[in-house]
Amino acid sequence: MNLPTLYEDDHMMVVDKPSGLLVHPSWITAPDEPTLMGLLKKQLAVEKLHTVHRLDRATSGVILVAKTIEAVKHLQMQFQNHTIIKRYECVVRGWFENKEGTVDHALVPKVDKFADPLARNDKDPKEAVTDYRVLNQVELEIPVGRYQTSRYSRVECFPKTGRKHQIRRHMKHLLHPIIGDTKHGEGRHNRMFREQLDSHRLLLMAREITFEHPRTGEKLTVTSDLPNEVISLYQQFDWL
Repeated sequence: MNLPTLYEDDHMMVVDKPSGLLVHPSWITAPDEPTLMGLLKKQLAVEKLHTVHRLDRATSGVILVAKTIEAVKHLQMQFQNHTIIKRYECVVRGWFENKEGTVDHALVPKVDKFADPLARNDKDPKEAVTDYRVLNQVELEIPVGRYQTSRYSRVECFPKTGRKHQIRRHMKHLLHPIIGDTKHGEGRHNRMFREQLDSHRLLLMAREITFEHPRTGEKLTVTSDLPNEVISLYQQFDWL
């Protein structure tokens, strides 16, 4: 399995991660389960690569990978200074009253008691900000719950901070959970998408990232295409 490479040079690369692929091995999965970093090392025939940030297993799209320690430091500094721009896209339940806005809602850090049994459960909420813009809307003649039709929106999101599951949690906070989200979403709508629309994934995609090249200082913007299964879904909604 060769991963689609969107940009590559001697210092770093940008990869288009498929939905369902772990970035790193996890103790809760089989030892031989493929991971992004394992596949990339085989693909490039190298022993060392460095992640700069992560994507959830279910999220697809652009992810930065550094080839040198110097590139890691430079790119991580950009994340810390909030100068990297990330654009995501998602499909959520419902229609928005305002077609664009900002979610400024602090989030309590997520604790993984399996990975770190000594982690504190009483951490203070951290600042979390996400800008959003509605791109498309659709109303389907498919009943869900007590409603005879169901409404959905295609939304562009720009996270200004990097909290775990930030976009998923912020969309839930707005009462517009992302379709396919089994942790923060709504089961009846997820089930309808699986059974009626043949959509079996989290509908959250990292579409674009803008950053400063760690060696040259050049500003780069790298964009990923929509996955084929998302294109098929959007075509059903006349969104493409």
